[in-house]
Amino acid sequence: MKNFVQNGDNITGVAPYAVASGQGYLDGAEFAVASADAASGAPVVGVVRGVFTLPKAAVAIARKTVVYWDNSARVVTNVATNNTKIGISMGAATSGAASVDVRLVPVI
Repeated sequence: MKNFVQNGDNITGVAPYAVASGQGYLDGAEFAVASADAASGAPVVGVVRGVFTLPKAAVAIARKTVVYWDNSARVVTNVATNNTKIGISMGAATSGAASVDVRLVPVI
């Protein structure tokens, strides 16, 4: 195809703040997981598809439910208000758990 640009699972964007490899971030409206460390404002390749263990807010999250990114606290939550939908939880996580496995689902 002459109009094919790239696969789309790994997107080069701009780090909105200093990010470490494996850390989630929002670049505009797109959520990604950094594939390498990057300084704030630097180019970073973000992975936008796959399953990742991400830090979680102090809330219980049920298995196979929609989860959101709280960009202020930089954690996954089950609270939709003022947060960005990022995917689906792969397993349940208690309120005391530090992380949850999330399957990223690109959304518009």
